[in-house]
Amino acid sequence: MSEITLDKHTALVLIDLQKGIMALPVVTPSEQILDKGIRLAGAFRTAGLPVVLVKVAWSPDGGDLPTTRADAPGPTTAPPAQFSELPPELAAGADDIVITKRHWGAFTGTELDLQLRRRGIKRIVLAGISTSIGVESTARSAWEHSYDLVFAQDATTDTDADAHTHTFTKIFPRLGHVSTTDEILTALKHLDN
Repeated sequence: MSEITLDKHTALVLIDLQKGIMALPVVTPSEQILDKGIRLAGAFRTAGLPVVLVKVAWSPDGGDLPTTRADAPGPTTAPPAQFSELPPELAAGADDIVITKRHWGAFTGTELDLQLRRRGIKRIVLAGISTSIGVESTARSAWEHSYDLVFAQDATTDTDADAHTHTFTKIFPRLGHVSTTDEILTALKHLDN
């Protein structure tokens, strides 16, 4: 991990901290990940920086579910509406951006890039669930869109410990800076212009 600096062109993007995903069996308890996400969101709001809450949802008829064939396919029917609800403790602030995705990554088929660029964002602090799926897919797209990336390792978890470790040791160091919630909160207190 290297020391990070943040500036006014930084946004927080939290991936899938929603009721249905948080109910999955994960490596680090969802409550701990949610707590760190809440702390990060509060600090970003206080600093006047954008907070993006990303959730995954599909139409009730399931017509927009991914249909590609795979050995380990995703859902074949849309989960109930409660699956996509954000926990009340993470309720969106008045200026927060809420993005609904229908694929693993938050950039695919959404207006995330547009919302960030119109606000002059060049750096993303990324966290959430699940490390090797939604977070990694979003990170790869963000890197391809030329965003600088900072990963809050202790605010991110996965359903698979090996996948989580692989992403944080092999993938994320090639895409950005791996950090912790406390290091990010400290960097927010010393924002560069």
